[in-house]
Amino acid sequence: MLANPFARHPLTMIHYRIEIENARAHLFRVTLTVAGPAPQQRLSLPAWIPGSYLMREFARQLSGLEATQGGKPVALEQLDKASWRARCAGGADLLVSHLVYAFDSSVRTAFLDARRGFFNGSSLCLRVEGREAEPHRLELRKLPASWQVATALRAIKVDAAGRGVFEAADYDELVDHPVELGRFWRGHFEAHGVPHEYVVAGALPDFDGARLLADAKRICEAQIGFWHGAPSIRPPFERYVFLHNLVEDGHGGLEHRASTALISPRRDMPQVGKTDTSDGYVNLLGLVSHEYFHAWNVKRLRPAEFAQLDYTQENYTELLWFFEGFTSYYDDLFLLRCGLIDAARYLRLVARTVGAVLGTPGRNVQSVAQSSFDTWVKYYRADENTPNATISYYTKGALVALALDLTLRSEGQGSLDDMMRALWAASGGGPIDEAQIAAALLQVGARSYAAELAAWVHGTDDLPLQGLLERAGVAWHAEPATLAQRLGLRVSEGALTGVKVSQVLRGGAAEQAGLAAGDELLAVDGWRVRRLDDALRLLTPDVAAPWLVARDQRVLPLLLRLPAETPPGAGAITLKPAAAPAKAATALRKAWLAA
Repeated sequence: MLANPFARHPLTMIHYRIEIENARAHLFRVTLTVAGPAPQQRLSLPAWIPGSYLMREFARQLSGLEATQGGKPVALEQLDKASWRARCAGGADLLVSHLVYAFDSSVRTAFLDARRGFFNGSSLCLRVEGREAEPHRLELRKLPASWQVATALRAIKVDAAGRGVFEAADYDELVDHPVELGRFWRGHFEAHGVPHEYVVAGALPDFDGARLLADAKRICEAQIGFWHGAPSIRPPFERYVFLHNLVEDGHGGLEHRASTALISPRRDMPQVGKTDTSDGYVNLLGLVSHEYFHAWNVKRLRPAEFAQLDYTQENYTELLWFFEGFTSYYDDLFLLRCGLIDAARYLRLVARTVGAVLGTPGRNVQSVAQSSFDTWVKYYRADENTPNATISYYTKGALVALALDLTLRSEGQGSLDDMMRALWAASGGGPIDEAQIAAALLQVGARSYAAELAAWVHGTDDLPLQGLLERAGVAWHAEPATLAQRLGLRVSEGALTGVKVSQVLRGGAAEQAGLAAGDELLAVDGWRVRRLDDALRLLTPDVAAPWLVARDQRVLPLLLRLPAETPPGAGAITLKPAAAPAKAATALRKAWLAA
């Protein structure tokens, strides 16, 4: 018989007990207790997790579902892929138990082995339909003695390692607080008087935790100041927790209302005794900055369509260009403002984003508004045709933010910073739509930006970035294109593995010649090729050359012509401060980069 936890917590109506069933088999056991269930009580598990817009069908990892009431079995009828109905009798508590297979090391689901555990509530905790607004409690039991617990959930009764009972105001809050379990490093700091905790799992022994804490604190203090100004104004959370898992390869994060789950390569972490700032560490700090900024921009400010989330189906919005794209603009900008990188390095990061967008043919096919709406079926399901048919609302959205910021500043009517704060003030930090974004731009810029929004957000033409940057005293230089860029190819290559085509870009010479994703490039004009750039010595512009290609165990002859001119947007972009800018341009650049 399932034990009733309400003897210890009589005020709790919805209670989850999470235990390790078998760490080697990666199994959690979850026991849900519902006081006073409905006669036909529906239960369901979310099919997606907010912040990651793909139907992930978490219920596929559930097994062994059983229910009792008053010690007697209760029939559970499955209604669809993730919903069940319990036929209850009388007022006795309903106890539902099930197993969850947890072996996904990403930030989106759940993981468990003998060394570490992690979960989002959306992967483990059944939703008691009709009771979502009530307080929910979560209890962690049967953990190894040496394990700790880290979460931003409000602790009710926990021990020194953080194990025990936690409470959320409702179901939405419960599943918006991931939980880290195991033996990990943890550090603390305060930003504007608010406690912050940083947890790191999987670090190497020479990891420099003190430096990470100091740099994270600078980012947090700068962002709190950005949104709220005076240190006396506190952010919209009582404490904040970074849950950071280090792996050999992987990079990403998922935002939550008072925490974030991060994953990155352990080689990117700072090392004791080393003061240099590697590109990997800059990427890591940019991730920290990005997810922390989301505590305001998408967790509070959020699309009007997300005012009430539906966990059973897609929640469509055209506004991810703003919530993800503008956050992507500010993440690296705050590294500059904090002094963690200099202006030259920041401009290199901007140039990388510009080059990525210009090198994507899909920018002329899909607007960022369409990209936002289509994220459920396209963004998280990338394939060989993705760059030809889509544009990222992260990268182009960041460039829309850059274009608006430079336009506002060049017109002497404030900045994008002012617009973001105006939007926060007008909405009270709540749901917004595009009309409110346009109204905030009008308020700050003293004119309508409807034409810019129509062209840059809903259109597919390139943004006028070169002119805007040059007006801000930044020189734009197009670098020579690589052979792959000139041919319209993306490849993987190596001395042993050879040259393999991963993507063929729309309208390029490679497409015209008939190359396809998956092809292996064997030889050019009779010469074996193991690195694509080696073929440059064998090609004459505008002259067709014979290529040998392996496809599905067949060797095919193709004729491929190297274009004499570089296709538009093919080469990388370099951005540097202009050598002798006009006085107004210098002032604008300084205001932008030192804001």
